[in-house]
Order: sequence, then structure tokens, then C-alpha cells
Amino acid sequence: MSKPLALLFAVVGTLLLASISLFIALREPWMALLFTLISLGFIGYGFAMKAKMRRKNKPTE
Repeated sequence: MSKPLALLFAVVGTLLLASISLFIALREPWMALLFTLISLGFIGYGFAMKAKMRRKNKPTE
């Protein structure tokens, strides 16, 4: 994964996790739950993309 793309995933993932804590502090359980699901999906997508790129760039033996 390229460094700018990795940075994008790291920053957006951190912002999503910070938004969960904000909604917990604001006592908005549905928004906290929604952003938890969005965070898990986004972070999972980042791991899947990294694995896919790693498989694509791996030389065949």
C-alpha cells in the first residue's frame, strides 16, 4: 500500500474512532453504534485492500 493511501486510512480511521468517543460523551448511543459499525467496516476494508495489494505485488515462485 502506498504511503499516502496508508496515511489516508490511518487519519480517517482515527477520526471515526474519535467520533465514537464524542457520541458517547454526548450520550447519543445510536450514533455511537452507527459510527462503530462504520469504523469496523472502514478499518476492515483497509486491511483487505492491503492484503489484496500485497498479493498482487508478490512475485510468483
